[in-house]
Order: sequence, then structure tokens, then C-alpha cells
Amino acid sequence: MWSRFNRAALFRRRSGSLLTGIQRQLVSTWSPLTTAFNSRPEKRINFTKNEVGLFSIPELTSFEGFYALKEKAIFKTEDLIREATSGPERTRKMVTIFDELSDTLCKVADLAEFIRLAHPQANYSHAAENACITISGIVEKLNTHKPLYRALKQVVDEGTDLVETSDVDRHVAELFLFDFEQSGIHLKEKDRKRVVFLNDCILQLGQRFMAGAVHPRTIKKSVLPEAIRPFFSTDGDNVLVSGLYADSANNMAREAAYRLFLFPDQQQEQLLSELLQARHELATTCGFKTYAHRALKASTVETPEMVNEFLDTLNDQLRPRAEKDFALMQRMKNQENGFEAPLASWDTPYFTSSLKKQCLQASASEFSPYFSLGACMEGLNHIMTSLYGIQLENTEMEPGESWSHDIYKLAVTHESEGLLGYIYCDLFERSGKPNQDCHFTIQGGKVMPDGSYQNPIVVVMLNLSQPRWSGPTLLTPSMVDNLFHEMGHAMHSMLARTEYQHVTGTRCSTDFAEVPSVLMEYFASDPRVLRTFAKHFQTQEPMPEDMLERLCASKHLFSSSETQLQVFYSALDQVYHGDPTHHHQKNTTETLRTVQEKFYGLPYVENTAWQLRFSHLVGYGAKYYSYLISRAVASWIWQTYFERDPLSRTQGEKYRRGCLAYGGGIPSRLLVSNFLGREVTPENLTKSLINEIDGYSERLRDFEKYVR
Repeated sequence: MWSRFNRAALFRRRSGSLLTGIQRQLVSTWSPLTTAFNSRPEKRINFTKNEVGLFSIPELTSFEGFYALKEKAIFKTEDLIREATSGPERTRKMVTIFDELSDTLCKVADLAEFIRLAHPQANYSHAAENACITISGIVEKLNTHKPLYRALKQVVDEGTDLVETSDVDRHVAELFLFDFEQSGIHLKEKDRKRVVFLNDCILQLGQRFMAGAVHPRTIKKSVLPEAIRPFFSTDGDNVLVSGLYADSANNMAREAAYRLFLFPDQQQEQLLSELLQARHELATTCGFKTYAHRALKASTVETPEMVNEFLDTLNDQLRPRAEKDFALMQRMKNQENGFEAPLASWDTPYFTSSLKKQCLQASASEFSPYFSLGACMEGLNHIMTSLYGIQLENTEMEPGESWSHDIYKLAVTHESEGLLGYIYCDLFERSGKPNQDCHFTIQGGKVMPDGSYQNPIVVVMLNLSQPRWSGPTLLTPSMVDNLFHEMGHAMHSMLARTEYQHVTGTRCSTDFAEVPSVLMEYFASDPRVLRTFAKHFQTQEPMPEDMLERLCASKHLFSSSETQLQVFYSALDQVYHGDPTHHHQKNTTETLRTVQEKFYGLPYVENTAWQLRFSHLVGYGAKYYSYLISRAVASWIWQTYFERDPLSRTQGEKYRRGCLAYGGGIPSRLLVSNFLGREVTPENLTKSLINEIDGYSERLRDFEKYVR
């Protein structure tokens, strides 16, 4: 019924610095927030206070508390089912009951999924995993509860309820119904069982495909020319090729890695083909034309036809611009090699990185002293204060509240509205922790029966190095982008003051959920914003103006060709999940070749099959386009509201009240159209991206001087 239960949920410290007296005096002028995040986290010994439990949940003073949470969820679920199916005796709106049912299960499932991944102690991790399994079992039973389904469907079909309903009520009720019907409960029993079987097949095929996508290629040493063997790992007489070696300065090594790592694998081809076939059968059994039609229902673009029109329109505009990018890369390759050789797919990441380094006139690490973790957090705080009147306040935690000693807790407080929620910052690497940057919702915001508001609780997870005794954690520019991106998700959760938790914050369509986070990357790339916090961690001297300008400009090099690559990926994903009668190729590689000819400026490399390494086909099946749509909408918002003044309180309030506040409570296409005052069309989406790309084209020409 609620599909997110069936997949992983893809989210005062004393200074230890040995500083001189002068440095201490300088550092003391940092804000309390900067000082806290720049200080080395220390374990605190508790002698007097009782532990409050993880996230201040009393049951979780011990891992055994997950059992109590499960039992409470089971009993409350049974009560809510009885209420929903009580007929005329029911006194609350059906959607309110369903949202409380969803909230009851989410509070255990989302919490357990995070603890399963993040807690360093095995007993907590195992107990959390068992809780996940229990909640999944409850959901499976709900997915076959026909009286509950009929009660909801009657309300949706009639458009009215025993209690007066609003447009938001009806929209959320329809979302619940769609989630319900994804299990096939509305079908004949034979078809419903087939849907259950196909979902299980898709899960297993996806897991096997993802495992194979990262498996290294093993070959005999003799296959490789002796000159490039040192670039690869060895195992006896074998060479292990574990990636594309895209950053290697050796052209032969890059080519060899590309051809070997992406050589077609028959087992991967079979897994992908069977996965696509199972998805198509699942969709048609449930009444959809294709899997893409099923996946895009309730999205911003709504149909695969609109996605394809957008990709075609954008591709037409990008082609001449991407050709200029490739021409410059070709000159770079010729210059580096000393002879002419055609540009190939294994070259583009290397020469993009190479030109960026030349433009920066420094390595990324030389920018890091200006991006201490504390300074970056103060930069985020300054943005939130300027735009929304919100403070991020470092808050001391109670004993037992966190799962590791190096966690920070931010209270998100509005100048007049008070506390809006909490952001727990799990920012440092540790053994066993997932190596990913993400945002987790622990508790969604919603209106409670007594009229109060259940404030959201989220976790932002990064994998930064621990601060050293000699100084704080320093971030590279790409790490700053990641921090701003994940905090964009977190603030979406904080500022979406929705009535229902089922649609709070990031619980919206996939192609809109990334808009607030991508928009934050625009702030991290604007010189006016960076000037407010990019200061040396020792002296507080601001980043020199020429360094700052070069950094911001370098982020947009070769944006046409990089965007074209994303269009190609998105188009291939749509073809794979579209009508199979429209492509008659004998395998997925032949399909790739055809799509690449239309959508990408470099030719297909014979005897390669990069789609068999493309794990996003599992997690983002038919939805890979979402990155481009989110970026187009974020760029559109930036150009309309923030390009003139990125720290405008007036514009920030408009963005908060007109966009963030709704979460997924309004269909995202309607939300975007209302907020931007124009229809969401392929032409308008394309225009926002092309305007952005052309706006940076002058800077690219300035940097061509680095290529003779």
C-alpha cells in the first residue's frame, strides 16, 4: 500500500585545536555555530542523568525497545483499520485515518531503516532490521485487506466523505488509493497473485543486476600492454579492472579500462532483459500501457510522452552547444598527445577535469582552508536567516539520544513561529557506516488531532573526515555542494507545513523532490553567497576574489556536453521502459546504440555495454529523467526569484509560502505552474536550462586561453 516500505529509505563540543594564543583569539570571534562544528567531537561521560533513548524515544534506551515499538504499531494499526471500515459510525475523514495509519507505520519503519544502516552496534542494527521485516509484513497484509481498500475507494470515487473534504484531502486520498492498487488489490485474484509474483521477481532481478554492475572484470596480464599494467590492480597472473579510470592521464589506460570494464556480459544482459520484461508485464497487468506510464503517474511531467517531448526539444537545443564542448576537448587531446586522435567516450571526464584544474589554477584541496565545516554551516545559517528568518542552533543532546558520539543536533527555529523541527547531522565517516551522502526522514510533519503540529525530525548523513587536533574538518568545493544539497532536502522537510505526513517535505513526486536540494547548489555556486562564509579557518581572511570567481566559473565548464549526456541516459531509460514493440533490437546493447546515435555527440564504442553497469536502471526505472526536470525547475526558480538577489527575504518568503510549504500536498505540476506563473511545458523547461547554459558560455570562452 505504501511502496516506500518495500525499499530502502534512499538520509558542545570542546575545542581540541592546538592553537597559538593569537590564533585562539582569532578563532574566538567565530560564531557559536561555527565553533561547535569546527571543534573536535568528544565522547561525553554521563554520571547522573538517565538515558532518554535514541531520538528521545523512551523505548530505545535499549535495542530491545524496537519490540515495544512494533507491538504499539500493530495494536494501533488494528484500531485504525476498525475505524476506517466502521461505515456510517465513522466520525473522522477517511484520509485522516489513512494518514494516521501511514504515520504509525512510518515512525517505526523509517526510524528502523535508518538505525539498521547507521548504528555502529550490531544488536541495534539487527533489532532495527527485524522491525523493518515486521512492518513490511504488516504492509503486505494491508495490501490484501479488501474491506479497507473498498472503504477508501468509495470515498475517492464519490468525491465526498461523511465529513467535508478539501482539494488537498481528495489529492492525498487518491495518492493512498494509487499506492494501494500498486499491489493489484483491485484486480481479479489470478491477476493479483501474478502482480505479487512479478514484484518479487523484479526485486530479486534488480538485486542481482546491481551486484553484477559493480563486479570487477578479471583478465590475464598478458592481455594488457606491459606499459599500462602498473595502472591496474593485480592478483597473481590476473589484472583486476574495477572501474573506468576516468581520471588517468594515460590515454591508453583510459581506453583499456573503458573497453574491458564495459565489455558485454551475457548474464547481466539476461538479468536486465528479464527485469524490463517483468516490469512491462507488471504495468500492463495493472492496466497501464507501459511501465513508464505507471512510474510517471502523479509526477510533475505526468506522462512519458511529455518526457520524450522534453528530451527531444532539449536535445535539439543542446546539440550545437555540445559540439563546441567536444571541439574544445578534441583540441585538448590533440595538444596533449602531440598528434591527432578522435575524441572518445573515455576522454570526456578526463578533459573536463583537466580544464577545470587549469581554470582553478589550484587543486581542489587548496580551496579547502576557506571551507571549514563550521564556516559552511554558518553560511547555511546565514542563508536561512536571510531568506526565512530561521536560525540553525546547535543543541546539546541528552544522554542516549544519539547513536554515535560525533553527532550534532540542530534546532531549526523561526524568529516568530518558534521551533520548526530538528536536524541531526551525522557528518563524519566511521567503520560500517554507508559511504553515501543522503537525507533520512525519521518523523514527518503533520497536524495532530488537537490542532498542534508534529514537528519533523530528519538526519543529514555525509562522510567527511574527522577533525584533527591541529584543525577542523575542511571541505573541498564538491563536498560543499553535497552539504548544501542534503541540507536543501532537510529544509524542505522543515518548511513543508503540511496537514498530512504522507505528503510532507520530500514525500512528493520524484521529479520534484530534488528541486529544493538542487536549488541549494545554486546558492553554493554564487559568489555573493560564498563571500559571506568562505573564510580561512585560521585567519578568517576571506577567499581572494580571483580564487572565488574562478571557482564559481569552473563549475559550469562543459555544461552543454554534460547535460547532453544526461539527456542520453534519460532517453535510454525511457526507451527501455516504453513500448517494447517500438524497438525490435535483439538485445539492450543494440537499443543503446540506436538511442546514442540520436541523443549523444560521440559515437558508440564497439563491443561495449555500459548499460549493464548502469545500476540506476534499478532504483530509478523510467524516472532517471527526474534529475533533468528537477534541475530545469530549480534553474527556473533561481532565474525568477534569486538571480538578482540570492539573499532577499521577500523572495525567500515567496519561495517558502508558495512552494516549500506544500510538500506533496498539491500535484507538483500544478504547484510549479502556480509558483512560476507559467505552464510546465517541454519548451519552458528547455528554455530555463538553455538560458543558464548560455549565461555561462562567455566564461567558457574566457578559459579557452588555457588551450592553445
